[in-house]
Amino acid sequence: NNTASGYKALSSNTTSSYSTAVGGFALTAQTTGNRNTASGYTAMFANTTGANNTAYGMSALRGNTTGLYNTATGVYCLYENTTANGNTASGFKALTTSTTSSYNTASGFYALKANTSGYQNTAFGAEALQTNTTAYGCTATGARALYANTTGNTNTANGMDALKNNTTGTANVAMGFRSLHTNTTSNYIVAVGEKSLYNSTGAKCTGIGYGTLFTNTTGSNNTGSGYGA
Repeated sequence: NNTASGYKALSSNTTSSYSTAVGGFALTAQTTGNRNTASGYTAMFANTTGANNTAYGMSALRGNTTGLYNTATGVYCLYENTTANGNTASGFKALTTSTTSSYNTASGFYALKANTSGYQNTAFGAEALQTNTTAYGCTATGARALYANTTGNTNTANGMDALKNNTTGTANVAMGFRSLHTNTTSNYIVAVGEKSLYNSTGAKCTGIGYGTLFTNTTGSNNTGSGYGA
């Protein structure tokens, strides 16, 4: 019950069932993996026993060997994934370097591009969480949201360039265009509103409203509420 179309597509198959391979070298190494769909040149090229995966696009899920329940839509999506499960990537090079991390969702050009072992992250938007490597539990919605984050965990950014420069800061919330834009390593900050806490690098601050605490730089434990407060 398999379908293969393309040079060496599904060429190593032994006992797998219900798989579809379309394109040169698609699912070429698969032996016993079941219910996989690969469309595109070298899509799921290395898969052997991984099952219930879907790959659309050249080299999508190319390195997957035993990973389960992954979906990659776009050129080089989940390219280096090997054994990780339950990832969804859509867009050019989304989650491309992720290897063993599971349950990530990336949608957009370069979304979660550099992720290696970070897990349970969600990125929607071009370059959202692009440089994230090992951080977990982050949510970025908007172009370049949490762009520079590497190891900062459980951050939430909603809006273009929100928390854009954060690297290792943890448990921060930024909602609004360029909110918490400058923060890099500080923790436990809440910024709600366009450019709220824009220049701040101090910890445990709260700003609610357009441009709140905009001029704060290193001060910590500050609270501002209202337009320009």
